[in-house]
Amino acid sequence: MSAGVQAILEQARDQRMFSAAAWSYGSGEQILGRGTIGTLSWGGPDADAHTLWDLASVTKPIVGLAVMSLVESGMLLLEDTIGQHLPAFAHSDKANLTIRQLLTHTSGIPGQIPLYRWCSTPAQLVDAIRDVPVAFAPGSNVTYSSQGFILLGLIAEAVSGQSLDQLVAHQVTRPAGMMETRFLLPADLQQHAAATEECPWRGRLVQGTVHDENAEVLGGIAGHAGLFASLADVESLGQVLCRGGVGPHGRLLSPAGLVQMIEPATDHLPLRRGLAWQGRDPENSPAGDLLGVRAYGHTGFTGTSLWIDPDLGIYIVLLTNRVHPSRAGEDFARVRRLVHNEAARDATTNR
Repeated sequence: MSAGVQAILEQARDQRMFSAAAWSYGSGEQILGRGTIGTLSWGGPDADAHTLWDLASVTKPIVGLAVMSLVESGMLLLEDTIGQHLPAFAHSDKANLTIRQLLTHTSGIPGQIPLYRWCSTPAQLVDAIRDVPVAFAPGSNVTYSSQGFILLGLIAEAVSGQSLDQLVAHQVTRPAGMMETRFLLPADLQQHAAATEECPWRGRLVQGTVHDENAEVLGGIAGHAGLFASLADVESLGQVLCRGGVGPHGRLLSPAGLVQMIEPATDHLPLRRGLAWQGRDPENSPAGDLLGVRAYGHTGFTGTSLWIDPDLGIYIVLLTNRVHPSRAGEDFARVRRLVHNEAARDATTNR
């Protein structure tokens, strides 16, 4: 199956939207469509089942699962504040912002700030987040904030006593069977990663190191971006979530904990958000038009996405390097919706 998805992606590649793409869709028990096309870079070796993809912001819900595991263990409360866990923020305008507000992007912390342009160390970057003013009354709006997820990663480390990469491995990727997923790729694996951007700031092609510049300043391990994974690993996570959080090596969250994560938390506001997950917005959702109102997922700037429909019982994974060699492309959002529609149609027809 999946000929329709492949045709859409082949046409997009012919238009040079990306050099490589991989996809998978199915249920918790069955893979119904799967494939890989293209090359790791334009003119480079072929992409294959072991290609590693920079997940970009698909990192966020994976970190969110780790944060929720701390909530379930009683180590963290959703109403805990930044100031309780990060002393440097105790006297800032962010001191009373809650974990819940960070997870739902309702904290008021401004969104996509290129802090890397004037911050060269992790300490400088975190101080800059502390000092940038909150943009709106917390809870009154939804503004996507990578900076908020950077703080979530720091809070998770402070609460757990583990580094973020260790926490994510222990609580999410190992139980889910995601054995090729990690933050920092060793040198011998970097050559197996799909290339991203010819980066003016770095002065080189980025391949096998994190594309997100703020994450680069933070050392490649951050709450908002930095994870690399294979198609099989993201596929495995999709299947685990279709099974209610039951992985091959353990449960990620209790059934109630997963429901708490994916329930809409911002329906009174313009954008639909759960805890660390995007909901399906009524118009122009990246999920496409065929997934249900309870569908949840996340997209990544590099051209990645994972969506799950708990009512249909299906997942859809799309991985591309749409920022290669430049982030300038404008039509990828349309292609992503087409892929999600075709995958949903095929999955629901052929189960």
